[in-house]
Order: sequence, then C-alpha cells, then structure tokens
Amino acid sequence: MANPRKLGRKTDIRKAMLRSLTTALLQNGRIETTEARAKEVKKIAERLIAMAVKEADNYTSKAQTVSAAKVDSKGKKVTKVATSKNGKKYTVVEREVTTKMATVDSPSRLHARRQAISYIYLVKDEKGNKIKVVNKLFDELAQKYKGRNGGYTRMYKIGCRRGDAAPMAVLELV
Repeated sequence: MANPRKLGRKTDIRKAMLRSLTTALLQNGRIETTEARAKEVKKIAERLIAMAVKEADNYTSKAQTVSAAKVDSKGKKVTKVATSKNGKKYTVVEREVTTKMATVDSPSRLHARRQAISYIYLVKDEKGNKIKVVNKLFDELAQKYKGRNGGYTRMYKIGCRRGDAAPMAVLELV
C-alpha cells in the first residue's frame, strides 16, 4: 500500500481532519476542499461504504416485547392511585405492553458497524440532537449502492482558491 499524503500536518491533526471531512461527506453527500484532501477522503469513504455494502443484508428480524407508559390525548402519562401494604396511597403510571419487530445484526455486520463508529465522528444538529451518520451509512447508503462494485464517490476539480491558489475540488457521493 502506498504511503498516505502528509498534507502538511502532524499525524494527530491530519487524522482528525480526515475523520471530520469523511463524516461531513457521509452526512451531507458533498464537500468542497483541496484536491489532495479530497483524494485522501475519497479512499477512506470508498472503504467505509464498501464495508457497509458488503454487510447490507446481513441481519435478521426478531419480535421484542416493549413496555411503555400509556399516554392520553393531550400527551400526558395516565396514572392511577394504588395503596401499599401499610395503607399509604401513591400514584403509579399505567403501562401497556406491545410487541415490536426489531432488527438484529449478525456478528460480522456488528463488527463492521463498530469499525465505522470508531472512525466516524458523532454529529449534532442545530438543536443539539445527535445525528447518527453510521445508521445513514449502513441503512441508506448501503442499500443505495448495493448493486455497484466500487466508484461510490465522484471528484470535480473547480479551479484554484482565491487566497493561496490551492487547487480545489468538490467531492460528492454518486
């Protein structure tokens, strides 16, 4: 394997930069950066997507019983009054038990998912809610590229940057 580009950065900074660019590409589908960075991110993203495509249908479904609080029409929990053994009264939230189908990953898919989680950063939206980029990778992108053999990204050269004349490129998912 050829040596990776150094990109004029120390190792830890370079790895963090490539992880953040890869996460942004998988989250948004498109990034604009320098050509050298785009070429490095392309290698990493192709490898992650190929791993997800390989494990695309490697799961089973399983019925699970789920206990949840009953909710009234206004969205509040339904409570009832109960009496303890010593005669004291207290409120208890009523619960309903339902059966729900859940997907269970096979061991190899779970391993691939954990490898992706170890590389991809956690992302939060404007409201502070977590966006699960790994779920998007394994559920959406893997199904989208299931019939393809590589070539999941495309790079366009867009000319030079105004400040330092660095060659720029747009990297996007096909």
